[in-house]
Amino acid sequence: MKLRVLVAVIALVITASFVLAGCGPNSEKDSLERVKKAGKLTVVGSGGYPPFNFIGDNGSVVGFDVDTGTEIAKRIGVDLNYVTSDWDGLVEGLRSGRYDGILGSMAITDDRLEVVNFTIPYYYSGAQLIVRSDSGITDPSQLAGKEIGVATGTNFVGDAETLGATAKLYQDDNATLMDLINGRIDGVITDRLVALGAIREIAGGENLELCGEILRLEEMAIAVNKNDPELLAELNRILAEMHNDGSLRTISEKWHEGADITVK
Repeated sequence: MKLRVLVAVIALVITASFVLAGCGPNSEKDSLERVKKAGKLTVVGSGGYPPFNFIGDNGSVVGFDVDTGTEIAKRIGVDLNYVTSDWDGLVEGLRSGRYDGILGSMAITDDRLEVVNFTIPYYYSGAQLIVRSDSGITDPSQLAGKEIGVATGTNFVGDAETLGATAKLYQDDNATLMDLINGRIDGVITDRLVALGAIREIAGGENLELCGEILRLEEMAIAVNKNDPELLAELNRILAEMHNDGSLRTISEKWHEGADITVK
């Protein structure tokens, strides 16, 4: 009798496991079909990274990343659902199935490739040091022993440490740049294009300047869950198509004053 009860309990546990396994956010076997069935492509960015993804005047997220995602979703035949979250939680959110992809100017790195897949690059840029124009700093080497603001979870932390500086962490570049303008830190490391946009557009940006050349080149791509090979293949197909037909170049020129950042 005890054996029968034990067998029955094991059977119930196995059945429940199969049921629960089919209820997860990425339970659809074909990830591309999952997106089509949902009628939307859900991607995420920090929402604090102009001109790539930031909150516009009407309260919605706009920018180069958003327009790129809109065109990709259109070619899949679905709507774009662009959401925002803290940068340092994006990868875990993707892995847990909350998003179909991270389309937020994320650079391809070896560490990230261990936990997510990446599409082909959709644009190229580099890490750039910014300082106040009245700081007297003319070369990145002068930041040794000083404090540099960087967005938490980014590769720029390592850039600051390579210069011998202390990396002060912020949630996004809106915060780093405001503290630099207000003289609370000695410099900021961010994407070169973000830096140029900040100098040109934000209040107090006229008091900032680029310091030296880019510290290193980065390839930006869409991060995709390792369990979603079908979606990855489709995104790669569409991005290659957009590179070839000039769509990505057109989006770049719109957001970067005529510059094409989609080629090295």
